[in-house]
Amino acid sequence: MLDHVSLGVRDIEQSKKFYDEALRPLGIERLYADGPTAAGYGAGRKAFFWIGQRDASQTGTHVAFVAEDRETVDRFHQAALAAGGRDNGPPGLRPQYHEHYYGAFVLDPDGHNVEAVCRKQA
Repeated sequence: MLDHVSLGVRDIEQSKKFYDEALRPLGIERLYADGPTAAGYGAGRKAFFWIGQRDASQTGTHVAFVAEDRETVDRFHQAALAAGGRDNGPPGLRPQYHEHYYGAFVLDPDGHNVEAVCRKQA
């Protein structure tokens, strides 16, 4: 079981704006700011997703967030694109992963592959 995940980002302010908007439809919000160089996101009082300023971003990272339903996946995708993300796979079924796997993928400002997924039957 994971407790938290951290991603390195080049521009903390740009990334905070992106994640503030992209994660909102999933019920995830910025809970903490660790000075001017890091931010923690989560639900309730528990931050489980962190971003931190780095001189060079680490690309190739893939993070998937659970969505309650398919409509939430759609809203995540729309919000992430509106916040400056780049489409990396529109909302839709991905039966090659699982019969009911419904996901959407967006690249954040640093090129990290961020996904929202719902595994419930429609």
